[in-house]
Amino acid sequence: MNIVRIFGALLLCFSISAAIAADRDPRQDQTYTPDEIIQKGADFFGVTTESMAKAMERVFAKYGRPDAYIEGSEGSGAFIVGLRYGEGQLYMKQNSAPVKVYWQGPSVGFDYGANASKVFTLVYNLRESDKLFTRFPGVEGSAYLVAGIGINYQQSGRIILAPMRTGVGLRAGVDAGYLSYSRERNWIPF
Repeated sequence: MNIVRIFGALLLCFSISAAIAADRDPRQDQTYTPDEIIQKGADFFGVTTESMAKAMERVFAKYGRPDAYIEGSEGSGAFIVGLRYGEGQLYMKQNSAPVKVYWQGPSVGFDYGANASKVFTLVYNLRESDKLFTRFPGVEGSAYLVAGIGINYQQSGRIILAPMRTGVGLRAGVDAGYLSYSRERNWIPF
């Protein structure tokens, strides 16, 4: 009788662990938690984790956990027509080695001035790093959120980028354009 109870208990434990494993999203292991991203962003920008959490709150509420992130820097300038150039490192949870990334692109709008920025970009729906190397259209304004971190969104197909910028310069206005991400520096922005 005891053997039957022990066998039944083992069977129940096995069923419960199988149900838990089936409910677990395998992609969660390939994404970054909010705590991981907030800490990495705060360290990168040199701000408090509280400030970083406030800035990222909307992004996490809208898109959830990112697959990857990019840490980098860029420079841009505009007088109606603008140019932006940047470089950084792409980090993906399943890859241990970062991938070097460059970006460049034109913009047009009611935009004047120049700035240099540190950029921390959350990347969503990126299964392979090669899929990043394409054009991402976007619209940007000069409004800044908490801790002086400006956030905008770019999308190409299913891949969504949420670049967060903080920096120095004098720039005001709104523009529309695209950024082209590549493995090598390209001085021609088109």
